[in-house]
Amino acid sequence: MGNPGSKANLKGLVLAGGKGTRLRPLTYTGAKQLVPLANKPILFYAIEHLVASGVTDLGIVVGETKEQVIEAVGDGSRFGGRVTYIDQPAPLGIAHAVQVSREFLGDAPFVLFLGDNFIKEGIAPYVERFRAGCYNCLVLLCPIDRPQDFGVAELEGERLVHVVEKPQTPPSNLAVIGIYFFDSHVFDAVRRIQPSARGELEITDTIQRLIDDGLDVQAQVIEGRWIDTGRHDDLLEANHLMLEDLEPDLLGSYDEASTIQGRVVLQEGSEVVNSRIQGPAIIGERTRIVNAYVGPFTSIYHDCLIADTEISGSVVLEYTRIEDVGQRIEHSLIGRNVELRGHERRPHGYTLILGDFSKLHMP
Repeated sequence: MGNPGSKANLKGLVLAGGKGTRLRPLTYTGAKQLVPLANKPILFYAIEHLVASGVTDLGIVVGETKEQVIEAVGDGSRFGGRVTYIDQPAPLGIAHAVQVSREFLGDAPFVLFLGDNFIKEGIAPYVERFRAGCYNCLVLLCPIDRPQDFGVAELEGERLVHVVEKPQTPPSNLAVIGIYFFDSHVFDAVRRIQPSARGELEITDTIQRLIDDGLDVQAQVIEGRWIDTGRHDDLLEANHLMLEDLEPDLLGSYDEASTIQGRVVLQEGSEVVNSRIQGPAIIGERTRIVNAYVGPFTSIYHDCLIADTEISGSVVLEYTRIEDVGQRIEHSLIGRNVELRGHERRPHGYTLILGDFSKLHMP
């Protein structure tokens, strides 16, 4: 069955609501989609991938962190797109977010992109496939080690025949990732599904409804890397991936007593004093590194201070101060406005997950 609406006018729908419970304590006070990878909010990568694929008319679904998202993204012009904000009164599921976006979407086909999904190579080939095809839905899949943690697909060739949410016995290792393509048949499907046991309208149930209605639902296994950044380790892995391709750019300042090795970015207004930076690493705007060591695969966001401390393989968010920590901090996520100070006694090392506005004096 063909799809109504011209695919030349493909819209984008980005989900930036939700509570981010899996990333707590980092997300108690901040939007999970604004946690940075290589000093750029995760949400920005989704927007950039859409615009790079020619999808420039974007709706962003927002919830309780609406003001933060609007402040960060603005009207979309900085990305080459145009953004309309859509309120989701409560986090009642992905399909519910589609439902409340009907006025923005009209009858246009659209790309649905979960704002905390990270797909390194972008989505251009999948956008082109959907535009060129006559099917009603295209679902992107990725083989993973623990498919039971996701929606899982069962295929006959490239045709999707069954989708099940978090099955105990998965029919395949192909997870339904957070990027989908729909035409306007999706609205009727959402209207006819029931809330799941957790009280949400599930996108997997919506896709299954389309399948059961005899519509043409196709699937494609992505090439490249996809990471659901909803967990701490996954976020660090995604940060690692982005830093692998870092191009050196020393816009900040560093003194003669400092050593900059490898692929390092010093963003504007950053300052390195009597310190060693071992790339790949990125130091944010107006951040000061003093008498410190910053090791590989570390991102330190803007307006931070790292003094008399060693840190490696970690992500530090904005306005955080880390001083006089005796042993190296490794594989850690440290939130916004954190104050972390050391003590004379020196343990062997730290792995930390600190939420926004934490204050910790190290033993």
